[in-house]
Formats: sequence, C-alpha cells, structure tokens
Amino acid sequence: MPPPTQVATPSYMTLPSPSDHADDSQESAAARAKAAQKSTWVSVLVNLGLSCAQVTTGLITSSQALVADGVHSLSDLVADFVVLVASHQSQKAPDEDHPYGHHRFETGASLALGLLLLGVGGGMLWQSVLRLETPGQVPQVHIAALWMALVALLAKETLFRYMLSVAKRVRSSLLVANAWHARSDAASSLVVGLGILGNLLGYPIFDPIAAAIVGFMVARMGWTFAWAALHDLMDRSADEQEVQSIRLTLSETPGVIDVHDVRTRKMGDMIVVDAHLEVDAEITVEAGHDIAVAAQQRVLSRHNVISMMTHVDPYRRPDLDHIEPLGSLESLPNER
Repeated sequence: MPPPTQVATPSYMTLPSPSDHADDSQESAAARAKAAQKSTWVSVLVNLGLSCAQVTTGLITSSQALVADGVHSLSDLVADFVVLVASHQSQKAPDEDHPYGHHRFETGASLALGLLLLGVGGGMLWQSVLRLETPGQVPQVHIAALWMALVALLAKETLFRYMLSVAKRVRSSLLVANAWHARSDAASSLVVGLGILGNLLGYPIFDPIAAAIVGFMVARMGWTFAWAALHDLMDRSADEQEVQSIRLTLSETPGVIDVHDVRTRKMGDMIVVDAHLEVDAEITVEAGHDIAVAAQQRVLSRHNVISMMTHVDPYRRPDLDHIEPLGSLESLPNER
C-alpha cells in the first residue's frame, strides 16, 4: 500500500533548529564541507576494512548472514562516495543555470543513497528466502564468524556516534542520514551475531533468518531516506516550527505591522522563503523598501535561509493579490 502523500521527517533525521542558535557563530560553507569530507573518509576506511573481513570470514565459516552484512558494508562505500561528491558539488557558488546555488545536490544524494539501500536490502532478503526454502542444506557455521560479528558491531556503533556528532555540529541532514546508515549497520551486525549464535547452538536455520532480517532493515531504511528526499525535491516546506520562527523574526522587524503568506521550500539543508509584509500605507515606497530589506537581512542572519523574496502590502488596505480574477480595471478599487 503506498504511503500517504504527506509524511513527517523521521525524528532521527531532525536537526537542531537554526533559530535556537541565533547567537551562535554560523558554520561556514567551507567548514561544513571539510567536516563532511573528513567524517566520510573515516567511514570509507572503516567500511572498507570491515567489508573485506566480513565477506572473507563469512565465506570461510559458511555464514550467509555474515556475508550479507559484509555486502551491506560494501554498499556503504558507494554511499560514502555519493556523500563526498554531493558535499563537494553543493558548495559550488550560484551560476546562471543554478541561481539559488547547488544545495539540492545533497537532497539528490540522499535520494540515491536511499535507492541504493533499498536495492541492496531487497537483494539480501531475496537470497535469504531462497536459502530458507531448503533449510536442510544450511551448513553449521564456525565460531570465528561470531567473533567477527562482534568486532563489526563495535566498530559500526563507534562510527555512528562519531558521524552523528559531526552531522549535528555542522547541521547537515545528509550527514545525519549517513550516520544513521552506520547505526543501521550496527543493528544489522547485532542481528547477525544473534543468528550465528543460534546456528552454533544447533539451529542452523537461524543464520539465513538473520540474513533476511538484515535485508529487511536495510530496505526499510532505504525507503525512509528515499521517500523523505523525494518530498524535498518536490519543494516540501520547512517544518512548522521553523516557519513560525521565521514569521516571528519578520513580525519583530521595526516597521512591519503584520505578516502573511509566508511560504517556504527546502533547498538541501537551506530554505527559500517568500513572505508578504504589511506596512503603514502612508509611508513612501523608499521607506517600505528599507523595511523589507531590514526584514530580509534579519531572516538571513538568524535562519538557514539562502534566499528570501518579500512583497510589501499596505496595512489594512484591500490586498489585490488575493482578488481572483482581476478581470478588468473596473475590479480595482476607486481612488479619489
């Protein structure tokens, strides 16, 4: 059954609201890119070592679950390189073809990462089902497989905690996704360890069952990331708390009497905002323009907003923007 049209961003992908850190110094784009590359290269090295060790040990010890976990680690390498490329591309300055910048490279990378996990998880689940059709042919594994699973569990949990701390510091949803990808690896290694233990205790079928569970976990995580990224690419708005915070920043600007039609859309980890500002109808155009510029600067300095378009309306006067259709000049209010 297809998921509903509106979905909430998973709680584990939620970053601290930038408005909660208005007095903090903002991380520069260069610093964010450097932190992303460093943490991702650490992940590359860890996953490369684990993948080789798990697949080799799994083949030697006849553990399908350990081989599946090794393939999962191998898929992480591809995901890590996707993150590296996206992090580099998203820092490019705006150009003629991308006037708002390249921040959606991160969202596209999150979508690619999710689809990758979905494919890998589905493949592992299918292979496990085939093995479960002939339970009598499932071999007993060697105890070395259990030790390898425990080493992988410890390494992946440590990697998750390191990557998540970096992601929260630089406020990158892509790095948060990659960090929780590492946590899913740790969870899968725990399941693999339990499956191998059951196999060693005389229940060989536990090993392919563990492999099937790992496949399901990976596929589910991939679906979550891909679905969230797809909605961001379809101009999903920022969360309601952040929208209200932006509205408050605008309404507190000197000269702004009221605010309406505040609309937002995600641009990677940044936000694009449109807003209508109501000002005294008796002031000059220049004064209204200065108020709008001040409001815009306040929002850009306090929130993760990359661009903001303001529209100035006269306070308590007919708002012609909401008259549909305009029809003809007779529909306009008479001015005497």
